[in-house]
Amino acid sequence: MRLLILGGTQFVGRHITETALANGHEVTLFNRGKTNPELFPQVEKIVGYRDGDLSGLVGKSWDAVIDVNGYLPRVVRQSAEFLRDSVGHYVFVSTISVYEDLSQPHTTEDSPLATLSDPLVEEITGETYGGLKVLCEQAVQEVFPDQSLIIRPGLVAGMYDHTYRFGYWVDRATRGGKMLVPESPEYPLQVIDGKDLAAFILQHTESGTSDVFHCTSPAQQFSLGQVVEVAKSMASADTEFLWMPPEFIIEYEITPGAQLPLYFPADYRNAHLVDTSKAIRAGLKTTPLEETIKDTLAWEQSDSAHKAEKPALSAHREQELIALWHA
Repeated sequence: MRLLILGGTQFVGRHITETALANGHEVTLFNRGKTNPELFPQVEKIVGYRDGDLSGLVGKSWDAVIDVNGYLPRVVRQSAEFLRDSVGHYVFVSTISVYEDLSQPHTTEDSPLATLSDPLVEEITGETYGGLKVLCEQAVQEVFPDQSLIIRPGLVAGMYDHTYRFGYWVDRATRGGKMLVPESPEYPLQVIDGKDLAAFILQHTESGTSDVFHCTSPAQQFSLGQVVEVAKSMASADTEFLWMPPEFIIEYEITPGAQLPLYFPADYRNAHLVDTSKAIRAGLKTTPLEETIKDTLAWEQSDSAHKAEKPALSAHREQELIALWHA
């Protein structure tokens, strides 16, 4: 197949490009040329801007486009309409955060979607992110009504992860000492290895599937306790886990999601318990947790990880909170 990838050089996009090339496809990358431009020297690269400069795509055609970095509905619609007659299949990578209510478990692909009070808003925040992605999905489906594939990943982990969300827990658990961890070892965690996500996307791009899928691990297959224990074991670290009750987290204003990546407050808790049965029936595979953690450790220890730039609970603040915990 001739594939156009919008993005394609960072994290999820990088996995997709690698998988597409491994599957023998002819790949074109369209991006700003600013993130890892040295990657994939063997592929055609078109430099441009989604918001206003798609001219490099004129006069070309592909079997499918995979849109990895669409966040604003106006920009996604612009890309979809521009490519309407140039591609036969539009694949949009969305998010599990598109739902109106994630306070209940077992959300399915047909559950009610989030809405925005102002559909023209373009500021991406925790409150608008999901609703904006809904409108992006809808723009794609309107332009490609019978040729669109919507992928809703959960937390993506593994190699190339620049977000430090999964990586924080793996990295911190290997460094030893007393470590603060939210709630209990049984705290549920749904993750998808970037390799598995890419494989599923390419499988259904190749088959021309038009549908919507959750892409993450089965509910309750993994827990946060498993993640930190496996990472500790791999590093032979002396880490002692201090499991903080929700009351402690609230009292000392430890920010869920930011200072405690992957941890959600009660009204968003079941984002880690969504129903993935549809994607599993369609061929979604889950890499063993140990392999994903091993890849994550390798990435976090590489020169490319840039941990200093990543948000999470700082070592200094963690020590302050540990002192409060013991007090």
